[in-house]
Amino acid sequence: MHVLHGSRQPHAARVTLLTEGTYPHSHGGVSVWCDQIVRGMPDIAFEVVAVTGTGREPVVWDIPAQVSLIRSVPMWGPAPEGRPPTGRQERRLVGAYERFVTALLDPCAEDGFAPALYTMAGAARDGLLSPFLRSDRAVSVLTSVWNRPGLIVREARPTLHDALTATTLLEHALRPLATAPPRSGVAHAVSGGIAVLPGLTALERHGVPLLLTEHGVYLRERYLGYRTAPYRWPVKAVVLGFFRLLAEETYRKAALITPGNRYNRLWEEQGGADPGLIRTVYNGVDPAAFPPAGPEPDVPTLSWAGRVDPIKDLETLIRAFALVRERLPAARLRLFGGTPRGGEAYRQRCEALAAGLGHADAVTFEGRVDDITDAYAAGNVVMLSSISEGFPFTLIEAMSCGRATVSTDVGGVREAVGDSGLVVPPRDPAAMAAAALELLGDRERRRRMGEAARLRVIEQFTLRQTVDTFRSVYLELSRARTAVHPPESAPAASATKRRHAGRHRAAFADTATGPGPSAAFASTAVGAPPPGPGAAPGPVVGSVAG
Repeated sequence: MHVLHGSRQPHAARVTLLTEGTYPHSHGGVSVWCDQIVRGMPDIAFEVVAVTGTGREPVVWDIPAQVSLIRSVPMWGPAPEGRPPTGRQERRLVGAYERFVTALLDPCAEDGFAPALYTMAGAARDGLLSPFLRSDRAVSVLTSVWNRPGLIVREARPTLHDALTATTLLEHALRPLATAPPRSGVAHAVSGGIAVLPGLTALERHGVPLLLTEHGVYLRERYLGYRTAPYRWPVKAVVLGFFRLLAEETYRKAALITPGNRYNRLWEEQGGADPGLIRTVYNGVDPAAFPPAGPEPDVPTLSWAGRVDPIKDLETLIRAFALVRERLPAARLRLFGGTPRGGEAYRQRCEALAAGLGHADAVTFEGRVDDITDAYAAGNVVMLSSISEGFPFTLIEAMSCGRATVSTDVGGVREAVGDSGLVVPPRDPAAMAAAALELLGDRERRRRMGEAARLRVIEQFTLRQTVDTFRSVYLELSRARTAVHPPESAPAASATKRRHAGRHRAAFADTATGPGPSAAFASTAVGAPPPGPGAAPGPVVGSVAG
């Protein structure tokens, strides 16, 4: 835990940011967004509860004075302290856990998920949950449930190894339940999933309103990531069932949901979110910080910026570049951005692909750059090849720099680009190459598109719009909470807290009448667990540029 400035100056509101694998311990799109929000609101008091991998990750951002506390919640660090439950506590926890895993596996029992989750949260607070989930009793509960007649998972003949693996993954995923939730202000989860857990317990115990900003669609990205995860289907059924029901509970309980694009909104509505409590808020950049890039390179060059990660689909980009080079032998492809821990094998695969296609001399991995505008200036055309995105910073940054772009039609990309760039289907090297050649062969068209792109950013996607929108949200939610839950009074019971939560939602629904300007991207899943039966999929699909 980092206790920082501890300013005693009065603030207009108090906000606890809930993050996973991003701010303030790593770079990338979500972290950039968090830094923008915090720095843009000196009159708001911030704390950060950050779900991390091991707990040893350093803070890599300069933290402004309005952030007074950063609490790291490691998913894959040492086992939390505590003691196994006994007697009545054990019976209560065993019953809750049985209802919990039954809800994950039996569609007819899903109503039991939320009550069981909050009972388990109480056990986590008392130091009982993690020791229980590491016990043989927890494994036996799961094996008993998924061997019940009539459950589809039984047909896959789950093994003891499957039960050990699934229980281990759940134990790590539920560790944030043990952290002390915020007791006042607004809890702002900057992604769905595990980061939301302290926000749900804050709402349940203290009536703290929950704001959810979905940069990417966390649930969709878990589905994508677990397609290739090294687990048998019974394990995936448990873990993905948990993520799905957690998403639905979050959508039900959030006072307001702010997706980063209209595409995300569709997923949220499908997951049960109230359409009246969804406000699309796009990402924004400062046009002065991303000025026109200046002269183009003399050699025809495609540039790309982001994290070297499978979700960015650099293999399709490299294959497209090979087709471009058949027409333009002098062309170059420059790839800017770091390789996250766990992504080394993917980078090596991309390098091997470039070499195998005969273009190792023309494809360069440049690594991180101090000034990201240099990455955009390095190309005649800026490329985006992802298979999943929210509302990518790299795209609107390149647009602000006045560069023509070719992007895949995923997430909110088409909403960002409009008619100021070319959009192609994902995983289609031929279409991507054709679009790149179209622009590389027409300097005047590139100029017109670049000018239109910068104007589009200035009119619709500025940082000031983003910050102003979220500041008004914070103040409105804070006022709504104060009106129904004065600081001197405490909710008497969970039912009272739930009524207060409903009033937060109703009070804010009246103000959330239309899309505001600016927000998006997706957090990576956290953690690099040791190999073995309990190994997690590592950084399973993320949409974080950086």
